[in-house]
Amino acid sequence: MADPGTGGGAGGLLSSGSERRCRARLAAGGRRGTAAAAAAVLVPLCSVRGRPALLFTLRSRRLGGPHSGDVSFPGGRRDPGDGDSVATALRETREELGLALGPPSVWGQLRALPDLRGQTVAPVVANLGPLEDLTLTPNPDEEENQGYTHFRTAGRYSYTLPVFLNGPHKVWGLTAIITELTLELLAPDHYRLKTHAPRHSSTV
Repeated sequence: MADPGTGGGAGGLLSSGSERRCRARLAAGGRRGTAAAAAAVLVPLCSVRGRPALLFTLRSRRLGGPHSGDVSFPGGRRDPGDGDSVATALRETREELGLALGPPSVWGQLRALPDLRGQTVAPVVANLGPLEDLTLTPNPDEEENQGYTHFRTAGRYSYTLPVFLNGPHKVWGLTAIITELTLELLAPDHYRLKTHAPRHSSTV
């Protein structure tokens, strides 16, 4: 779990006014790339003891693979029965956390992003409400200090990606990029994006 900002509390960043602003901005951005997205993740906004927060999951190390033990958002590949990316994100959240959310909880979708394999992932933003009011049943078989990683190409810095180091687990890769986009969405007057990716690059 991570606090997406200081000051204002949940009554500020997660207030009805903030929700209306975020919904309008997400709607204005459209669903570029989300119709054909191969996967979707839920970006779970919530509050903890009255403070705004993001809910992350920790991938089981029993899964193996390059992302074993990584911090992530609930999500996964789109099933043929999923009507859209929102349906994928809500289904995956139900399967991974035992949490059934309805469409009214969804604020909208951030722009789709490519993963390491070049497949598009649609981040779906939703508000869970106070975490104390929820009963989570994580599936063990599923899964404020910030820096940046600078990547070099031909001796020059070519792109910069975020990494969050607060707490015992590092948040990096696509999850960190989505986290940064969410922070900028929630607090545009206080948070400025520093991510710089090369044009047409699929590396995250």
